Amino acid sequence: MSATLETHEVINQSPAYDGRNLFTTDAALGEAVRREGGGSETASLISFGRTTGSRECAALARTANECTPRLRTHDGNGNRADLVEYHPAYHELMRTSAEWGLHTRVFEGRVDGRAPSAGVNVIRAAGLYMAAQMEAGHCCPLTMTHAAAPALLLEPSLAKAWLPLLMQRAYDPAFEPVAAKRAATLGMGMTEKQGGTDVRANTTRAEPRGKAGPGQAYLVTGHKWFMSAPMSDAFLVLAQAKGGLSCLLLPRFREDGSVNALRFQRLKDKLGNRSNASSEVEFHNAEAWLIGEEGRGVPSIIEMVTETRLDCAVSSAGLMRSALARAIHHARHRSVGQRLLIDHVLMAEVLADMALDVEAATALVFRLARAFDHAADPRAAAWRRLMTPVVKYWVTKLAPALVYEAMECLGGNGYVEDDALARIYREAPVNAIWEGSGNVMALDVLRVLQREPDVAAMVIEDLGQSIGEDAHLKAGLQRIEMLLHEPRQLDKRARLLVEALAVVSAGAILRAHSPREVADPFIVTRLSASPRQSYGQGIDWADARAIIDRAYPPMAQS
Repeated sequence: MSATLETHEVINQSPAYDGRNLFTTDAALGEAVRREGGGSETASLISFGRTTGSRECAALARTANECTPRLRTHDGNGNRADLVEYHPAYHELMRTSAEWGLHTRVFEGRVDGRAPSAGVNVIRAAGLYMAAQMEAGHCCPLTMTHAAAPALLLEPSLAKAWLPLLMQRAYDPAFEPVAAKRAATLGMGMTEKQGGTDVRANTTRAEPRGKAGPGQAYLVTGHKWFMSAPMSDAFLVLAQAKGGLSCLLLPRFREDGSVNALRFQRLKDKLGNRSNASSEVEFHNAEAWLIGEEGRGVPSIIEMVTETRLDCAVSSAGLMRSALARAIHHARHRSVGQRLLIDHVLMAEVLADMALDVEAATALVFRLARAFDHAADPRAAAWRRLMTPVVKYWVTKLAPALVYEAMECLGGNGYVEDDALARIYREAPVNAIWEGSGNVMALDVLRVLQREPDVAAMVIEDLGQSIGEDAHLKAGLQRIEMLLHEPRQLDKRARLLVEALAVVSAGAILRAHSPREVADPFIVTRLSASPRQSYGQGIDWADARAIIDRAYPPMAQS
């Protein structure tokens, strides 16, 4: 008689993380939203938090990343098709975030003349923070659609034709001329293979179809090495016109309703962001419309770039939050040596140390979002101008290391694709690369210091007023001032300056608004302790469990 084989009993495994409200279980998020002026839509954020944290959306996210987009360059008869096909799960994620208004909330009032809601950038940032935790890839086309509005507003005729469709809280994936659609999305194509982020190396050409000038039709010939979300209804592209590098709106369909001459060469096989397609494309006399004057391409898109940089920082903060919460959740349920992981002091200190960076990043990105809400105020405008590249640099660079540490907390379970941490880890580097890598951000800060010294002076003055009597913050500010007083060395020390600005700013916010058990260890370890190579060092004197419980309450309710 053969022995009966039975599967083993599964014990000592943490339950599924999904199925919780991403807003109500995040104290730092809720406090930041209220503090920075977004409290008027708390009910909407609670509802969206329930959706983005649901098991149903977690299943959609997994499917959308397993069943990645496919390019069909030709149909069965050999005709050009140039279609990118997405799994229905991706479309459902897009619909979920679009119907909440992730791409419309800030600028939709421009369509019907309404004043923007109070704290609208903070509210939208909270939605993005949670949408990125749900699934980050689908956020890309929604970010670009949101960010394109300021560029379109530079050309009234294009804004009148396109903004009513772009500002719809709806999603319509149909491949049709926009006149037949109820909503539209926008992508962008700036980068070329020979130039990377150096737009001066751009070789794509734009020739007027008839009359030249703003709002007129041009024919574009050339290529783009990266063009994200290739099934968008139109794209903002850079091309060389007679007057210099120019910005154009290039739709998928021509004015006569025929398919425009975009020829997709391939989809990029990316490390992460896999649910969202990125393409290489060629233009063969593709029809496009000039935004602004010829030669004003970079100024025309600078507002779009600024908006996307804020989104990069917010999204990275959301990914960090998701990784931390998953690590704490696991540690509260996994036992080692007859004790839960979280009851082991080394694990508690690692988790608490990670939580300090997550709360600091969250505080900083929402402080920046508030500056976007008050752009007419000179001090808020100065904060936005100088601190956007600072915050983008620091937060996006924190994310990969923190997500890895969270993965290590789960051990092998975190390394396999059954757990979302593997997907989050692959996603983590992209925001530090998109819209300017670390050196680009550092150089942007130097340009502000050189060309707009009054801007930097206002930010430094505000920092001086906000740090109070904290000795560590005072020393950090003195270090910043010392760096600024040696301008000839700033090219070498730009990264040092940017990180110092970020850490002192984050520390000042935490000192003013977070519990002492969070503010004290962050400020001490990030501003005065010895350099560290990993989490879990130097906070043995802090209340680790209090930090952890604030980051993710033990009895978090959905």
